[in-house]
Amino acid sequence: MFTRILGNVRTTLEMIKIEHTLFALPFAFLGAVLAARGIPTASQIVWISVAMVGARSTAMAFNRIADRDYDARNPRTQTRAIPTGALSVAFVWGFTLVSAAIFVAAAAMLNRLTLVLSPVALASIVLYSYTKRWTLLSHLILGWCLAIAPTGAWIAVRGTIDSPIPLLLSLVVMLWTAGFDVLYACQDFDFDRSEGLYSIPARFGIAGALWISRLLHADAFAALVALYFLTNLGALAIVGIVATGTLLIYQHTLVRADDLSRLNAAFFATNAFVSVILLLTFGSAVFLRH
Repeated sequence: MFTRILGNVRTTLEMIKIEHTLFALPFAFLGAVLAARGIPTASQIVWISVAMVGARSTAMAFNRIADRDYDARNPRTQTRAIPTGALSVAFVWGFTLVSAAIFVAAAAMLNRLTLVLSPVALASIVLYSYTKRWTLLSHLILGWCLAIAPTGAWIAVRGTIDSPIPLLLSLVVMLWTAGFDVLYACQDFDFDRSEGLYSIPARFGIAGALWISRLLHADAFAALVALYFLTNLGALAIVGIVATGTLLIYQHTLVRADDLSRLNAAFFATNAFVSVILLLTFGSAVFLRH
């Protein structure tokens, strides 16, 4: 029994791509470093990490439950664990509830405000799974879900929102996430249209979606520049801005309306680098400044 449960957990972690927590975790750490003006306490680092893993695991597992019928009909997702029967819906529900409980427990260990706001975060990630059924804004709502991380980490350290800095960092994350989610959704252009699902590629076509993705990333870059002027973190932060801008431009050179073959390289490799680069440059600049 224990071996089977362990195997199911392993399959679930593969299903939710636990390694992609890398996209959001560095932004949470950056929010914490900016709030602390240096290194947060060991306890804060641990519980912020636990909260992030719990929240993302909840979001991804619930999304697989909510989308299981669509996944079974979509050629791209038919091999996922629930459609193939590798995992039962009941088991994934159990994993989702445990992950949510871990998230709330971690929030409680940080401070009162993080605990009070934890239901807002959970409601947001649950709502996202249904937005594609009724609004084109699903990409921005996903961005909002990831954007909770840096402001949540700021609150975890300070117990309040006493500066526009975390909100501006969250805006960067929201627009950046929405931009790459529009790119990712191009893979499901035909399926979304056939199922009557709402997505920017389904509504505006792949060529139009690519331009909207570029606009979202241009806005994210502008917000990042504004964050630099607000924090005034010096030359190292400028290096991070230039590197991020270069990666965003490179990402869009990999994808064309008539050729999506390099979409995975654009989506996974480039986006993982962006969050890490900003943590290393802006985070290190905080130490140099203080």
